[in-house]
Amino acid sequence: MATDPRDTIFALSSGSPPCGVAVIRVSGPRAGQALETLTGSLPEQRRASVRQVVDPQAGWLDEALVLWMPGPRSATGEDCAEIHCHGGRAVIRAIEAALERSCDLRAAEAGEFTRRAFQNGRMDLLEAEALGDMLSAETELQRAVLARSLGGHASAVVGRWREAVLGASAVVEQELDFSDEDEEGVAPPAVWRGDLRGVVDEMHAWLAAPSADKLREGLRIVLAGPPNSGKSSLFNAILDESAAIVSPIAGTTRDAIERPIALGGVPFLLVDTAGLRADSADAIERIGISRAEEELARADIVLWLGPEGEGPQGALEVSSMVDLPDGPRKSDGALRVSSLTRQGLHEMLDAIAEAGRDRLPRPGQVAVSRRQREHLVAASNAIASAIEESDPLLAGEILRQARHAMDRMLGNVATEDMLDALFGRFCIGK
Repeated sequence: MATDPRDTIFALSSGSPPCGVAVIRVSGPRAGQALETLTGSLPEQRRASVRQVVDPQAGWLDEALVLWMPGPRSATGEDCAEIHCHGGRAVIRAIEAALERSCDLRAAEAGEFTRRAFQNGRMDLLEAEALGDMLSAETELQRAVLARSLGGHASAVVGRWREAVLGASAVVEQELDFSDEDEEGVAPPAVWRGDLRGVVDEMHAWLAAPSADKLREGLRIVLAGPPNSGKSSLFNAILDESAAIVSPIAGTTRDAIERPIALGGVPFLLVDTAGLRADSADAIERIGISRAEEELARADIVLWLGPEGEGPQGALEVSSMVDLPDGPRKSDGALRVSSLTRQGLHEMLDAIAEAGRDRLPRPGQVAVSRRQREHLVAASNAIASAIEESDPLLAGEILRQARHAMDRMLGNVATEDMLDALFGRFCIGK
């Protein structure tokens, strides 16, 4: 993202127009000047004021509620202004044009407001990542889990770990400086080692929790079984729409079909697959079967509609044609459902949701992403190694590596490419 932090930027931060009220955000050193240009004067700090919005070139634009929030006590750490105008497209376009033409401001890039908040110390990378996930959250479970990280809990814990490692490093340095003297006041090695064992245990608890990536992307539920076992009919019944073609002809489903769905507040990605059989003479169908097998390998939950016991280990057995007198039957432990009459469908969906909750972080747990996990593993391994190291010189270097890993986790050390990738997935205006 090739942008100049000295620029003053603006963007529509509310939903797509038309809407009742639209919020246009402005951030940067000329935010106050822009507000004065369009409304005549600056309102009292952090108090909403009704003003006439007038473009010096185009004339009167709207009557709006305006806010003036000088930095550093603002969302981005910079001078900020907000214009809460009527939400018609023409009104919004006119005010944006005035900000660009009459005030010489620049339209913001995706995620640029949040990036400035990060760069100005208003949030760290853990909070920024949680905010990005919260913006795309669609289920109550996603919101509840992410709320803790967004509120700074995760950052505070990592900061405490870093302080513990920093304290241990100071003791190790004292051991090196005064190794030939009987210096009072220096904590014995056993003290810092014991303290850091507790830190490693806490880190391992975080690593043992389900991944945040599954929370963001949704658990993959794969419907699998031989041809004509009712997979596509069940897929459509779960979605309550005709997303997959249903036919008595074997091999109708040739490719995996995916649809996101929330069950009991848990995010899932429902996947219909080609029927599994070894005797297909159709080259296209064989490709579909190969892709079905790949989906099975990636699945978090498999709904097995084939003969009982022949599905993947841990699959949920489903008897999917209970409305048919001569339909296939399974033992009492199977989920019994009819795609046609919807008998047993709610019970099956409840069972899937419960299985999903066991595979995702729960409210109160910290959800660690792939990026965070990488640095957390490096930090915990380094600390564990330092605890066992008898040479103070080596122990000090290993503890420095642990601090560096935690700095990367918090974003104190971050590359531009990584920041571009993170903030690039934010919406314009956030």
